[in-house]
Amino acid sequence: MKLKKRIVNFSQLAIAISLLFSCSQKTEVKEEVPAEPIDETYAVQSEKLLFNVDTLYTGFDNPWGMTWLTDGTLLVTEKEGEILIFKDDKFTGEKVQGLPEVSTKGQGGLLDIQAHPNYGENGWLYISYAKQVSEEETTTAIMRFRLDGTTAVDQEELIQSQPAWKGGNHYGSRIVFDNDGYLFYSNGDRFNRPENAQELTNSHGKIHRIHDDGRIPEDNPFVNTPEAVPSIWSYGSRNPQGLYFDKANNRLWESEHGPMGGDELNLIEKGKNYGWPVITYGKNYDGTTITEITKKEGMEQPVTYYVPSIATAGITMVTSDKYPAWKGDILIGALAKMHINRVDMDGTKALSQEIILQDIGRVRQVKESPDGYLYAVTQATGLLIKIIPIR
Repeated sequence: MKLKKRIVNFSQLAIAISLLFSCSQKTEVKEEVPAEPIDETYAVQSEKLLFNVDTLYTGFDNPWGMTWLTDGTLLVTEKEGEILIFKDDKFTGEKVQGLPEVSTKGQGGLLDIQAHPNYGENGWLYISYAKQVSEEETTTAIMRFRLDGTTAVDQEELIQSQPAWKGGNHYGSRIVFDNDGYLFYSNGDRFNRPENAQELTNSHGKIHRIHDDGRIPEDNPFVNTPEAVPSIWSYGSRNPQGLYFDKANNRLWESEHGPMGGDELNLIEKGKNYGWPVITYGKNYDGTTITEITKKEGMEQPVTYYVPSIATAGITMVTSDKYPAWKGDILIGALAKMHINRVDMDGTKALSQEIILQDIGRVRQVKESPDGYLYAVTQATGLLIKIIPIR
């Protein structure tokens, strides 16, 4: 009995020592520091969200595209042929060196930029730009390069839109990647011959699909069509300056400029015809009629359209949990009307719309960063802004 009692006592002592030791190892409990209050003095109240606008930069001339690298660096293109480098939401004062020469005639210049989905592994960056082909002719070109410090190296031109064209309008051109790593880019009809958009024998007025190295996918819709440009994915577009791939639902969205009225938001699908200039909700700039019809069998209707035009530019879909009231909605930059247009979406159906940040400038692109914040760049006012949600 004495032995049994002694064992019990040692067990109790061991437990007591263990408890004492664990208590001594506990980290000191720190007082909770209250979060810094948000200054709502200049907050913007939209229909569903209260937010602040953080102006990060005010020195742009004509910004066009933007993309983020894996380390958080932001690159922003300027139409005149420059790429500005931002870190921690601040301009570093540095620009990418050694870029190709671009044609800045009319609407031409250095347009979009997009990092490869596997940029962290391969380092590829992709740009679209207006390329001078002859004394009078230019075309939309897609090329890729890597960065060595701030210098563009390993430059490879992947594709040119054919044929090269006189005039300096309607180049497109946005770049996006889908879930399988295919690259899509948009190309305008080149303005002075709208019929280009209906003809498969040229690249103009189309959405194109290529491999990330420029090869043509064997399952593109017109690969086996005689004399058709094999990179064509869809056709019948006027001047698509917005392109977005919805990774969650495997959908490709496009916004395009109409003439006077008739800007469109389209869901782009393989091989389909989006109607321009056979059907449109717009008119010629002098007010005359382009066509009497707005619908035709075999031609797609826009998800929504704008009369009068807002001059649709870059687009994005809100996927971030930081903006729960806007999640799933599409944001469209408006150039002529100088605002961000929010389209309340129910799947692929457009519901109500809202004008946000009226008169902020000609909004060329709106985009969601990898960490879930919305950014926009503007022409005329020359801004890079960040939308900070409050509630």
